[in-house]
Amino acid sequence: MLAILTIHLHLQTCSSLKEKRGRIKPLISRLHREFNISVAEMNLQDKWQETIIACAMVNSDAVTLQRSLQSVAKWMEANWEDGQIINQKIELI
Repeated sequence: MLAILTIHLHLQTCSSLKEKRGRIKPLISRLHREFNISVAEMNLQDKWQETIIACAMVNSDAVTLQRSLQSVAKWMEANWEDGQIINQKIELI
């Protein structure tokens, strides 16, 4: 089974794509390292102040996937201070 957490982020203080990359790249690396998940910027790459990142996990147990990605979402809400989370959703495929 595959689970995907999609997070829409707003980076209100970014004034260039270079600055945006400088904030998103460490976030992606940290999520990968802390939670052992696949993470990538999936959309809105050409916008300075918005991005959509996706976190993916594979496991045979849907409950484990749901809990793990909920942990990622809670970590983002508690620890990521470079912007605002606009929306997030978890999909099980």
